[in-house]
Amino acid sequence: MLAAEILSFSYPINKTLKSPKFRPNLLPPLALSPSEYIPHRSNFRLHASLSELPSPVLVDSVPPHLRVEIYAEALPFIQKFRGKTIVVKYGGAAMKSEALQASVIKDLVLLSYIGLRIVFVHGGGPEINQWLGRLGIQPNFLNGLRVTDAATMEIVTMVLVGKVNKQLVSLINKAGATAIGFSGIDGRLLTARPSSKSSELGFVGDVACVDTSVIRPLIENNHIPVIASVAADESGQSYNINADTAAGELAAALGAEKLILLTDVAGILEDRNDPMTLVKEIDIKGIKKMIDEGKIAGGMIPKVNCCLRSIAQGVHTASIIDGRQPHSLLLEILTDKGAGTMITG
Repeated sequence: MLAAEILSFSYPINKTLKSPKFRPNLLPPLALSPSEYIPHRSNFRLHASLSELPSPVLVDSVPPHLRVEIYAEALPFIQKFRGKTIVVKYGGAAMKSEALQASVIKDLVLLSYIGLRIVFVHGGGPEINQWLGRLGIQPNFLNGLRVTDAATMEIVTMVLVGKVNKQLVSLINKAGATAIGFSGIDGRLLTARPSSKSSELGFVGDVACVDTSVIRPLIENNHIPVIASVAADESGQSYNINADTAAGELAAALGAEKLILLTDVAGILEDRNDPMTLVKEIDIKGIKKMIDEGKIAGGMIPKVNCCLRSIAQGVHTASIIDGRQPHSLLLEILTDKGAGTMITG
C-alpha cells in the first residue's frame, strides 16, 4: 500500500503508482536518481482503474481524495500499534547512507506522532572503524564480533556515546520529536557481564540485567529514548554490547509489542543466494527447522537468536527488515506486506 509513502510527510519519493481498483500497492524500490523521476503530468486524470494509466505516476500527483483513502487504509495499523512500545535497532546501510538515515529518522518521528512508543537502539561500527583508523589502531574481528581491548573500548565509548548518539538525538529533535540520549550505563539501564569468550574478545559483554525505570516515564510521555549499546558491569568496567542483543533485551524488559532489526539484507531467505526467496512470516518452529537445514547461517544466526530470545520473554513479534529500502519502518508497521521477515511465537 502507498499509505507508508503518503504518510511520510514530504519525503523524496522514488516509487511508482500502479494498481487496480484504487488500492495501490507499494512496488519494490526503483532506486531512481532525481534525473530519472517521471515528471508530473499536467493532463493527469483519475481513470476508473489506475492500471489504465499509460505510464507510472509519482505519488505527488495522486489526487487529494485518493490520498485520503490511502490515509484511511493505514487506520487499522495505527489502531493496532497506537500506545504500544516498538524497539528499533538501527545500524548497517541505513546508518551509513545520509538519505536512508533521513528516511529512518522521519519514519520514527511519524510513528511517534501517531502514538507509537519508540525506543531507538544503535551501534556504529563504521564510525568506530573510522576513528580507530585515525588513531592508528587496526580493527580486529573474530567471527563477526569486534575484539575490544582497553584502547578500543575507550574509542567505542567515545564514538557511540559522545558522537553517534548525540547526532541521532539532534536529528530526531530537528525532525520534530523529542529524543533523549542514553547509553546502557546511564541509570543502570543495562548491566553487563563479560562474554563467555572474553579471553578472545576482550571487553565484549552480554546483558546481565535490564532496569527500564529511567526510560519508562520518557516513553509514556511520547519521548524517544536513543540508546547506545555500551554498558558497565557491577564494578563499573565498560563493555561493548552487540546492538541487536541490547535491543532484544530491552524489548523483553519493556514488554514491547514488536522488535525490529534494521539489517543489510532483505530478511530471512529460503535460499541464501536468491533474494527472491524472502520468507515473509515464520514461527519459532519454522526458524529452528531452517537452522537445522543450514538455511539460516553465518551472521544471520545471532540476529535470529536475538529475536527468538525476545519472543520467548514476551515480545509479540520480531522483524528482520531491509534497512536499505527507503521507509522500511513504515512499510513494516503501516502495511500488510511488511519490509522483511516477521517472526512470531
